[in-house]
Amino acid sequence: MTDSRHTLLRGQFDLTWSLFEYHLERLEPVPVPTIGWISWHIGWWWSVTIDHARGRLPRQRTEITWPGGGKAAVDWLRDLRTDWLAVLDRLDDAALDATAPFPWQHDPGHTVADMLACVNSELMKNAAEIGQLRLLRAAREPDR
Repeated sequence: MTDSRHTLLRGQFDLTWSLFEYHLERLEPVPVPTIGWISWHIGWWWSVTIDHARGRLPRQRTEITWPGGGKAAVDWLRDLRTDWLAVLDRLDDAALDATAPFPWQHDPGHTVADMLACVNSELMKNAAEIGQLRLLRAAREPDR
């Protein structure tokens, strides 16, 4: 299996494994990110990737602001989901095979499909992190 789908899936696996390897190498106490920080991180990834996919100049990290907790953050992420789906729905095979500059500025040769798969993997990781933080909070505060 050597077609572009294999390359995409292998690349997605390698990315996911590298995120896991990071933790395997550091099985000691590290600062725990907050749900607020993780939700900003999701918003940053999506915002910048959407900029790249639409051919716009990508915003800087400092330009991506977190709207605040609760409903504001949920609405922001849901709006970004809608934007993300619009980007995915308009891409054809030629667009998916085009070279992507993000997030591999120093490692060229990746495609737009690679970029999208990377961001999908990042979302999966961040969703798992938020879920774990919610479970830990629920276990500490059973009456909530």
